[in-house]
Amino acid sequence: MTEDWTKQWERRIVNGVYPLRRFLGRSNHSVVFLTESPAQNLPQAAIKILPANRALTEAQLDHWKTVKTLSHPHLIRLLDAGRCQLGGHNFLYVVTDLAEQNLAQILPGRPLTPDEVRELLPATLDVLAYLHAKNWVHGGLKPPNFLVVDDQLMLACDTIRPAGQPTASTAKPSLYDPPEARHGRVSTAGDIWALGITLVEALTQTAPAWSRDSADSIALPATLAPEFVDTVQRCLNRDPGQRPTIAQLLAQFKQSPPATPPPAAPPVMNEPLVRTLSTQISPKTRRLITAIAVGLLALWAVWGGVHLFHNHTHINLPATQTAAPPPAVSPPAAVESPKANIAAPLPAVLHQEMPDLSRRARESIRGIIKIAVRASVDRSGNVVAAVLDGRVSSKYFARAAMDAAKQWKFSPAADPASRVWLLHFELTRSGTTAHVDALR
Repeated sequence: MTEDWTKQWERRIVNGVYPLRRFLGRSNHSVVFLTESPAQNLPQAAIKILPANRALTEAQLDHWKTVKTLSHPHLIRLLDAGRCQLGGHNFLYVVTDLAEQNLAQILPGRPLTPDEVRELLPATLDVLAYLHAKNWVHGGLKPPNFLVVDDQLMLACDTIRPAGQPTASTAKPSLYDPPEARHGRVSTAGDIWALGITLVEALTQTAPAWSRDSADSIALPATLAPEFVDTVQRCLNRDPGQRPTIAQLLAQFKQSPPATPPPAAPPVMNEPLVRTLSTQISPKTRRLITAIAVGLLALWAVWGGVHLFHNHTHINLPATQTAAPPPAVSPPAAVESPKANIAAPLPAVLHQEMPDLSRRARESIRGIIKIAVRASVDRSGNVVAAVLDGRVSSKYFARAAMDAAKQWKFSPAADPASRVWLLHFELTRSGTTAHVDALR
């Protein structure tokens, strides 16, 4: 699969049903695009396209037909699969739910903590236990296949196949494939090997070094947490019969406490990953937190508007600055994880609302995400319409910015016609800033 092919494929329609809206990623044997699934009434889904191996096509389609019937809360749904032609070549495709993020996107920024891995493992092992009980193997445990869908941890499903199947496939062998895979058949023990490799990579950002042509033991990074060394060494035993079973790993990680107690006040980045990504705050608690935060921000914004009105001062700070209140007034107390850093309001702005982002979403930001929203304001100063100004790569962030823009409040206008303001949001891991420009 060449880079040119992926550029040519964008905006084509697979079998007249699945439009290739945007290129999302690739591996050494497949490409993934954003699409939609009309049959499931899903406006967004993912479609993976891979070469059709004549000898394996029928078997692969049969496997996916069975995988479509599997149901587990931590296994992503397979929506459809089939054959297609693109650029005069034969391919297979598989359509699944769209994942918001995967582990491979997190690891370049930081490794997972031992507590985060402990949060991930029970759900992962539950999926493997479910598959192994049906005599199926996952066959693709590696960081890109640890997914997040609707704030829940999911495993990809397109690599699932029957235990005992020959290892021949269109993909080249990788470090996640066990030593016995080269001349053997896929087995449940192979999933344990891949899990061991992934644990090392997740905890250290470095995959262990090993050779298929040598019987030497696997070299583990010196930074691997000591409490995981024994488990990883057992998972990476070259003898598949000596690797632990899923039942043994489940018993270990569901019952054993952490080797060392967590610090009394851990930093945000050290909170367990599944608590951040999967375990949702109760609606009642979220509403309470949101109400308190919005109340504080509204009071601060109203004070700023009154102060600016009395002093007849026009302040328009850049988005990267944060206005400090005058010495006579103390700012609101800082919360543990501030949702936004608000630039000083313009005299015409009575209330600013920042995009409400989950902690997981904010931690996924690299650099600065800039979003501009055109807000139409009526005579009383309420936003009556909001549309994006330009293209935004993330639908999640775009929706959050649009929702926030609709809550802004401007001073009443003297003329009856609506005014149009351009709201600029800049999102970073540390917070959000905003400023406005008057268009008319």
